[in-house]
Amino acid sequence: MTNPETPPAELPELDLTDPAVLRAPFAAYGRVREIAPVARLVTPGFGGLLALTRYADARAMLTDPRFGLAAHSYLRPEVPEHCRPYLRTMGEMDGPEHTRLRRLVSPAFSARRAAEFRPRIERIVDRLLDGLPAHTEDGAVDLLRHFATPLPMEVICELVGVPESDRPRWREYGAAVAAGHGERFAEAIPGIIDGARATVASRTVVPDADLVSRLIRVRAEDGDRLTETELVTLVWHLVLAGQTPTNLLANAVETLLREPDQLAVLRADPDLMPGAVEELTRWCGPQLLTVPRFPDEDVEIAGVRISKGEPVTAALAAVNRDPRAFTDPERLDLTRPPGPPGHLGYGHGPHFCLGAPLARVQVEVALAALLRRFPDLAAAASPERMPDPGTWRLASLRLTLG
Repeated sequence: MTNPETPPAELPELDLTDPAVLRAPFAAYGRVREIAPVARLVTPGFGGLLALTRYADARAMLTDPRFGLAAHSYLRPEVPEHCRPYLRTMGEMDGPEHTRLRRLVSPAFSARRAAEFRPRIERIVDRLLDGLPAHTEDGAVDLLRHFATPLPMEVICELVGVPESDRPRWREYGAAVAAGHGERFAEAIPGIIDGARATVASRTVVPDADLVSRLIRVRAEDGDRLTETELVTLVWHLVLAGQTPTNLLANAVETLLREPDQLAVLRADPDLMPGAVEELTRWCGPQLLTVPRFPDEDVEIAGVRISKGEPVTAALAAVNRDPRAFTDPERLDLTRPPGPPGHLGYGHGPHFCLGAPLARVQVEVALAALLRRFPDLAAAASPERMPDPGTWRLASLRLTLG
């Protein structure tokens, strides 16, 4: 006997502007998860969307071809006309179009490629850590500003092959993107696109050992290859999606300093680092919600009828701590055994984050080097968080280096 469909009006609601939700999203989403498998997220004045709160339902939705993505966020009136052809990324594509691009570029983002790139990430991390003491003010340094924020863009510049002379501008772009979709972000778009176009044009004439040169050479068995527009768009996508390590690394450090027993476990056995990063991503990953999907027909999930075209998201803050999927999920356990079920911090299915292997390596290298370099690292002030309903992120992370 099947359960009757739940009318949407009876679903529990979360107000995304509620200070209690913004301050403690994992607790708020956890309470809703235990009430119902689907909740309505509302933002006064902006409408709402449905959120799946339980792991199995969320995982299934992310692989269900009836749920599609929409091109949405970046075509703003202030974006120059010449930038517009490059703004629609793979993250906004479905079906054969997405499959084709993913097939062409995936080998360049494999776990093996990320491991090969590790020594270059280690050099970047060491250079940033060398400079940390110089940024000390009143005995403390803001790790978010001077380490976690610049790291991903330094890695992207190295990966893509941005000339050294252009990197100061790219660092500014990275800070703007990491800061969120505000005025600085919009102002950075033309510079990112123009820089990507220049890099692709240069590598087309004079190839090197970087990612862009490698992708220019990619040719499928049927002769298919990436166009100039697709290459530039991929660089734009890298800049957008590649900022994840900023907030994950900052969240991880802040969490470990609040969990001294777990920090001691990790310091005692650095070989735990890969699994620790996975557990920290489950526990304090920055993305609270996945990009909304839109069903192309009426769909029923967990007894709830979802109408065609209604936006649906997976509430990662809920599903990654679902007791139906994880043992003792409300406990941070850096020795948690690997394997299924895996967290959904990088999504699942066809749109699983292309850069996940690179992000993992960055955070592993950065966290290991930071803890090794500064054994007496400590919080200098209570961390301040940004009131962001979609991203669990800090405004600053002031630490004493010891």
